[in-house]
Amino acid sequence: EDGTEYELEVLSSLEYNGCTYLAVTPANVDEGADMEVSILKSVEEDGESILCAIEDEQELETVYQLIMDSLYEEEDEE
Repeated sequence: EDGTEYELEVLSSLEYNGCTYLAVTPANVDEGADMEVSILKSVEEDGESILCAIEDEQELETVYQLIMDSLYEEEDEE
């Protein structure tokens, strides 16, 4: 939003209602530090994909639940 770039690690991605959502955490986090996970929406702007915050509470809750279900399914398969 303000032009600042961040290096993120993608934990999971999800296609939902024609949009791509990513669960990400900051890269290069110190060991033992709390892991902060954010869910961002990938949108096209001027022909480039950018990540933005999800402003709609219902959309965020739905996507959060779908990503959590997906992550727990992957853990159960292991």
